Amino acid sequence: MIEYRQISPDSPLYPGACELRELVLLRPIGYDMARFKAGYPGVEERGVHFVAAMETPGGPRVVGSALLISETDEPGRGKLMQMAVHPQRQGEGIGKRLVIEAETHAFTELGLEGLFCHAQLDAIPFYEKLGWRTDSETFQEAGIPHKKMRLDRPTAVGSPPLPVSEW
Repeated sequence: MIEYRQISPDSPLYPGACELRELVLLRPIGYDMARFKAGYPGVEERGVHFVAAMETPGGPRVVGSALLISETDEPGRGKLMQMAVHPQRQGEGIGKRLVIEAETHAFTELGLEGLFCHAQLDAIPFYEKLGWRTDSETFQEAGIPHKKMRLDRPTAVGSPPLPVSEW
């Protein structure tokens, strides 16, 4: 069984989240966590970390990770970044659940009006299925083509915002 939870950098699961991010996101572009932290100072400490962890005989193993930044240059909008699922576990709904966990936290706990992310082109259909929309032309980030995607806080017409439990 996979458990989804929010962690901090002092959590015993944090090193596993970093290892997963290095494997899936950073090493393929010649980065490691030290270089990421140097390029994005303070992000690890300011961000809200979400993980998907499964119990194994050796203890919990992180199989999914996402980072939510609530303070961005777009007031009222947070940024979802460093979203990764272990290659052996992709296609099982882990990424979807991590995004929903981050969305729920952003809209209910933080009161944000929207989210954005920089999605690699092959990830765009994943986000579109979750209701995100493309909001830019293609641009290069870390040498990889991306598009900016957005998700606005869900609301019912003529009503206050819906609690996430009613989406």
